[in-house]
Amino acid sequence: MTLPSQPLGIGLIGTGFMGKCHAMAWRNMATVFGGAHPRLELLCDMPLTRAQAFADQFGFARASDDWQAVVSDESVDVVSITAPNGMHRPMAEAALRAGKHVWLEKPMALTMEDAQAMADLAGRHPGQITMLGYNYLRNPAFQAACAMIAAGEIGELLAFRGVYDEDYSADPDMPWSWRMTHKDGGLGALGDLGCHLVASMIALMGPVAEVTAMTQIAVPMRPSDDGPRAVENEDSALALIRFANGAQGSFATSRVARGRKCRMQWEVHGTRGTLVFDQEAMNELWLHRAGEAGFTRHVTGPDQPDFAAFCPAPGHGFGFNEQKVIEARDLCQAIAGGPQRGPNFADGVKIEQVIHAMAASEGQPVRL
Repeated sequence: MTLPSQPLGIGLIGTGFMGKCHAMAWRNMATVFGGAHPRLELLCDMPLTRAQAFADQFGFARASDDWQAVVSDESVDVVSITAPNGMHRPMAEAALRAGKHVWLEKPMALTMEDAQAMADLAGRHPGQITMLGYNYLRNPAFQAACAMIAAGEIGELLAFRGVYDEDYSADPDMPWSWRMTHKDGGLGALGDLGCHLVASMIALMGPVAEVTAMTQIAVPMRPSDDGPRAVENEDSALALIRFANGAQGSFATSRVARGRKCRMQWEVHGTRGTLVFDQEAMNELWLHRAGEAGFTRHVTGPDQPDFAAFCPAPGHGFGFNEQKVIEARDLCQAIAGGPQRGPNFADGVKIEQVIHAMAASEGQPVRL
């Protein structure tokens, strides 16, 4: 395993849900996979008192309320960006221009134009690694599914069926926020949830050739301190898909599906078998082979990719944050000259193309 021989200096922008995930990943990566422990150099948030409190909690040496100070700091080699969606492009581009490697949370950008510009800039800096935070791709069960498909265990691919539902916006009395605007949030359920499902289906099925989709705003107005405000982006989306290999697919995502917490569920149909997975039961992969009566349950264990580095015993469970540790390891391997497992910014454009095509379809086929 190729990992950097010298400690990498880390700058972190943002201390919310994913900021904490990045911090835990950086602190645990060398413990799990070996190599040099990264130097947690500089953390940024606003106001400065908040940044300092989280720097102390997360173990960063210094704090700042100026994100530009992070991307320009000479001690920082990698910038982790977990800021709101509207800041992704300026922060990532500034980090690339400053010579840094970039680990950016999804969605990549607000618009296709932004995503393409970011990928073009990254292409002009080939020595700098970019990675997008599609952590579900690192689940050992998901990696095992990809390996089974690549080995031909379920035969020729025929169809994909996928759903990613949550209910964090189901309450109509939930206050309006920036996430519900095109200017600051970009797409809605497609940008927050659906992009994860798209990343997974591309990894399993290959490129998407065509989508036919429709979207819905289930709660058009939300309360705010200034009175009711309009919701601009979609609460849910449905799509039919044609893959480049000729397989077909169906896709659904919602942020208003009551009772659903992290229902990222998919199945892949092949000529010799079927694979089934549900993120809410992320330690199980179900496989049916032709000739069998039903499905076989495969529980995560050290025989699946990367599990053994965390635990030598099968069936003891793998978690959400562990996926992020693998992601950090993959980024560091690429920085050290090893394979680039991505998705990088160029890969991210392909994911963005699919979700933006779905948003624009309005029931009409869109070729990619």
